[in-house]
Amino acid sequence: MLGPVVGVLALQGDVIEHVRMLSAAGARAVAVRHAEQLDDLDGVLLPGGESTTIGKLLERFGLLDPLRVRLSSGLPAMGTCAGAILMGSHALLADGTPSEQPLLGVMDTVVRRNAFGRQVASFEGLLDIVGIPAPPLRAAFIRAPWFERIGDGVQVLATVDTPAGAKVVVARQGGLLAAAFHPELTGDPRLHALFVEIIRARQT
Repeated sequence: MLGPVVGVLALQGDVIEHVRMLSAAGARAVAVRHAEQLDDLDGVLLPGGESTTIGKLLERFGLLDPLRVRLSSGLPAMGTCAGAILMGSHALLADGTPSEQPLLGVMDTVVRRNAFGRQVASFEGLLDIVGIPAPPLRAAFIRAPWFERIGDGVQVLATVDTPAGAKVVVARQGGLLAAAFHPELTGDPRLHALFVEIIRARQT
């Protein structure tokens, strides 16, 4: 059986790496740059990068509204780092003040940008993620956000301990999966495989 067609938003970020991971997870991955491509997808992945820049590029390429409509109508999506910010309903700057930037607003989350600190505070850690069997998944956090608040319909899949307490770093709302880290950088395709499973489950 052919795998689901998953588009990787190819405006910024590790597009090739995500394509490789999705292919390893059994999907047929394609780069997406134009709104007309959205109609042919079973799911879409929003990679990391700089969330304000990606949001503005979505507007410039005429993708922001069509993508929001497709996601609101049930197209499964996975957002990593900046992609997780874009999927949220609100974004905060590192100091907790609101960030005025284009957002898709399809997930009931408030995401704090650069929450763990600047580039020098980037780190790798092992995560136990609901839905992914042991061993823990190695995650690369690079100028990473965390989920400041989540709505009642959002499921927490993983947290990281910080001096400010446990912070949510992986969340799911129906067919929407969002992670604060870069799963494409550590060679472990299991988060991508979880996303492919989510797509398959919604196709049956």
